[in-house]
Amino acid sequence: MARPSKYNVEFRPDAVALWRASAGRRTFKDVAADLNVNPETLRAPGCATPRPARSPAAGRRRKTPRSRLARLRAETARLLKAEKGMAARAGDPAAGGRLFRVGDEGKTRRWDFVSAHAEAFGVQRICRVLEVSRSGFYRWIAGGKARAERQADDDALVAEIRDIHTEHKETYGIRRIHAELRGFGHTVNRKRVERLMRKHGLEGRHLRRRKRTTVPDLVNRDFHAGHLDEKWCGDITYVQVGGSWLYLACVLDICSRRVLGWSMATHMRAELVIDALKMAVATRGGNVGGVIFHADRGSQYTSAGFAQVCDGFRIRRSMGRGGSSYDNALAESFWQGLKRETMHQRLFSTVRQARLELFQWLTYYNARRRHSTLNYLSPVEFEQQHQRERRLTLAA
Repeated sequence: MARPSKYNVEFRPDAVALWRASAGRRTFKDVAADLNVNPETLRAPGCATPRPARSPAAGRRRKTPRSRLARLRAETARLLKAEKGMAARAGDPAAGGRLFRVGDEGKTRRWDFVSAHAEAFGVQRICRVLEVSRSGFYRWIAGGKARAERQADDDALVAEIRDIHTEHKETYGIRRIHAELRGFGHTVNRKRVERLMRKHGLEGRHLRRRKRTTVPDLVNRDFHAGHLDEKWCGDITYVQVGGSWLYLACVLDICSRRVLGWSMATHMRAELVIDALKMAVATRGGNVGGVIFHADRGSQYTSAGFAQVCDGFRIRRSMGRGGSSYDNALAESFWQGLKRETMHQRLFSTVRQARLELFQWLTYYNARRRHSTLNYLSPVEFEQQHQRERRLTLAA
């Protein structure tokens, strides 16, 4: 199976479009250098010298009728050895047989399984395969009568609970039903009532509290970082395209101001910011545990899907206050530069044109645009210098 690409689905088509838009003025390697990727990453039909196609005869040599027949014979021999659910020479149920399949352990209790198949395979053999003790199984057998009595008592109690629940128009909860049972002379523990009501889906009527999730502000308007991948920030902006909009989400490293990930779409769903974050994680090689990601309180960044992705990469979320642009000032400043240099006194007529212009500017920004905060180095040059200094410090 081929290894999945670390770039999102937008990256390759946009990069190819950027190369084609140069109309021969720039080489394929030049475009790849601006994107800081290997030229092979962008290889696609029409972008470079195509690889020689394999001849049809080569494919036929690999899949001949004789090879298929040999494979079928080997499969038949394997099935014959494992017939009747028995593994060859072992005398135990086969791992892929009908008795032991992935998930069976969650469908039946282990002692029920041993009891149901003890006559066919023997208790000792099944307990050895399941890695359980025989003494435990026999204790379970001995307690069968007591379990049946407890189950009968639970069934009778559930019937009374249902009657009380229905009589009071399904408004009574655990405490009131427990009090009603005690009033009828039953000596019953409240936790038992709670367990049975939960098991049978019985609950009282109550006002549901809204679940509030509070994400702290871990940046506090301090947009400085001493190391790469210490703090990231992200935001969404919109670009007018004819009579509609194109939305752009970006993720920036606060230390180097580099755009690590971006995504463009004609919608503002959570997938937009998730794709940008995944591209940023891939840019950093996947190991970004502990990095702080700061954003505003937009619905995309507060969504459950985005929170789940952050938790999966062990990213610490940070959010500014609602309605305050100063709490994400670095991202706002980045958008100003982008719009000033790409959209000043112009309007994009097609989505394709807008995507190409934005993609071209983002790659130019990372690779060649000098940044005043970085002592007039480009973000990529700053990161390279930062990493060289760090290696020298460690060597010293």
